[in-house]
Amino acid sequence: MRPMLRAAGCLCLAVLGGCAAWAPPQPWEKGQLARPEMTMAGDALGERYGQHIYASKEAASGGYGVGGGGCGCN
Repeated sequence: MRPMLRAAGCLCLAVLGGCAAWAPPQPWEKGQLARPEMTMAGDALGERYGQHIYASKEAASGGYGVGGGGCGCN
């Protein structure tokens, strides 16, 4: 039981130690991150379809841009 626990502890430390070596992207790597495929909503057609369903259910349109609240104060 003891050796198994020690091995699991060492494995956890090794995995967490690898996280500390992460560095932010360099300027020449940021071009890859700006590609449309790298966004959370990489599928433009799927995003449009999702917004259509949301607007149909909420009986409203938009809501993703700048605007006022529902009180009429813009």
